Amino acid sequence: MALFSSLTPVFIAIICVLIGVILKKTNGEKEKCETKSKPLTCPWVDEDLKDGTDNHLEEEEVDEEWQGLEENVAHVPFSAERYSEAEMIQRSQAFYELLNKRRSVRFLSDEPVPREVIDNVIRAAGTSPSGAHTEPWTFVVVQDPYLKHKIREIVEEEEEINYKKRMGDRWVNDLKRLRTNWIKEYLDTAPYLILIFKQVYGRLPNGKKKTHYYNEISVSIACGILLAALQNAGLYTVTSTPLNCGPQLRALLQRPANEKLLLLLPVGYPKKDATVPALTRKPLEDIMVVM
Repeated sequence: MALFSSLTPVFIAIICVLIGVILKKTNGEKEKCETKSKPLTCPWVDEDLKDGTDNHLEEEEVDEEWQGLEENVAHVPFSAERYSEAEMIQRSQAFYELLNKRRSVRFLSDEPVPREVIDNVIRAAGTSPSGAHTEPWTFVVVQDPYLKHKIREIVEEEEEINYKKRMGDRWVNDLKRLRTNWIKEYLDTAPYLILIFKQVYGRLPNGKKKTHYYNEISVSIACGILLAALQNAGLYTVTSTPLNCGPQLRALLQRPANEKLLLLLPVGYPKKDATVPALTRKPLEDIMVVM
């Protein structure tokens, strides 16, 4: 009995140590699980991609049988204009030379641009192919000075945070050589701002969600066609991806929750004293592989 009494403190100490080890192991596994389940964050991913305003719609019933298209879309004869080899070469060379003059211009004049030109270049963008012909794009054209300035305020506020906190030294230094910063005067001076939204899903006449296949790729192709159409019309822009501004700009422009901002283009003529970085493009042999 005396021996048991003398060993009691030892047993208690051992039990305490074992409990401590078990608790430590349990907490460690819990932290490991939490770390493993926690998604990696990328500072260059727009907050709108994580915008949860439409999360409650995810559980809505989707009509898998009908997407609003006719069961059998009629096919019609297709007639294509065909050029001689010499004309094909000439046209492709001329088009390349036209687009090779395209530059990102950050010094835009407030000189008016005919509205009909803007209508036509967006019509051209709307000819883009899309997954299952869902056409998942919305082009918001802003010409109101008040709205343009509100957009500038939102963008500059977030961009200053991006440059100072989110983007990191390497990214900021890469941009420094191009002399860019968070000041976006062109958002006020450009006669038009075109904000391109991708529709992550649509709505059927019966109110159910409509799947928009490859919506981001489809809208990105449309943006490329839009840039080419602007160049063809003699207008200039700078491709702007306003990081972490999507939800605020969507709310300002009263766009629905299924639309996410993909690109912001200020559009106009260059200022007379506009400058651009002296950059070169990769030669053909660096961008093409023939098998």
